[in-house]
Amino acid sequence: MKYRTLGRTGMKVSPYCLGAMMFGAVGNPDHDDSVRMIHKALDAGINFIDTADMYSYGESEEIVGKALKGRRDSVVLATKARLPMNSDGVDPNMQGASRRWLTRALDDSLRRLGTDHVDLFQIHRPDPDTDIEETLSALTDLVRAGKVRAIGTSSYPASDIVEAQWVAEHHRLQRFRTEQPTYSLLNRGVEREVLPVCERYGMGTLIYSPLAGGMLTGRYRKDQPADTHRSTYGFRYLRDERRLDTVERLIPVAEEAGVSLTHLALAFVISHPGVTSAIIGPRTTEQLDDLLAGDKVTLSDEILDRIDAVVPPGTDVGALDMEYAPPAITEAHLRRRWAGERSAA
Repeated sequence: MKYRTLGRTGMKVSPYCLGAMMFGAVGNPDHDDSVRMIHKALDAGINFIDTADMYSYGESEEIVGKALKGRRDSVVLATKARLPMNSDGVDPNMQGASRRWLTRALDDSLRRLGTDHVDLFQIHRPDPDTDIEETLSALTDLVRAGKVRAIGTSSYPASDIVEAQWVAEHHRLQRFRTEQPTYSLLNRGVEREVLPVCERYGMGTLIYSPLAGGMLTGRYRKDQPADTHRSTYGFRYLRDERRLDTVERLIPVAEEAGVSLTHLALAFVISHPGVTSAIIGPRTTEQLDDLLAGDKVTLSDEILDRIDAVVPPGTDVGALDMEYAPPAITEAHLRRRWAGERSAA
């Protein structure tokens, strides 16, 4: 594979990043099979692996750790923390971006991964309850302790990225070097601000859900039942008529390009100059083989123009269930004045 520089970190990574979310109870519970898949990806030239502490509550990291025994030095290893690690929700401090939690979360991740450091430690989602200076200060200490090589974010709005860059410069703290946004043929909203901001600050990007949560695999069609692993979880976006209609319009574009819809989707994402890697998250060896088979696909300007005609640049067709929504959207009191102050007179 060709390799790209991860932002300004100097680390060289493959345009495909192996996502480990499907390794473990949520996806493939067979540890040996998952390890074989990881080895197959590495043998194919992928040198970038992304996981998270909350993927199957640590099981994914344990599987990755098993797979990397004897191969750790040749892999750029990324993990994440921030989301709840207690399934019962009893302890509210087992989550977030506080110094208290991030310090413990990283130590737990390192133990599960069987390593003394990760190359990239990411904040899984913004944490409105924690001051960004607190988070960056904790991450800076983790870098100085040698446990982390670079730090990054996931699903951060452009305004949060800019604020974090300013705080880091003002207080002489480590800067976020990467961002992990969702980006696909169906979700192009990040083209407006997030990707340009990342380019401006020299941040690398790891794209999650380049296949729009599975909708761009060709297995979800309008007026046809879908019998897939993901469909059993009841995700709403899989039944979104607008998204299904758009998929139907994209299939002829893929046929014109002479590629599968899956390969069209991956090639589209990594063709953007602001994208470093697209995260592929196979659950089975067959899925991995199919994803790897598209590594030589190059889209012409004509095909990219056809895509723009179906989904205009900078627009989203619906939204993934797991996309981040800031408090200003999710909390009604932040977008509604007190009843007595809502009238003009």
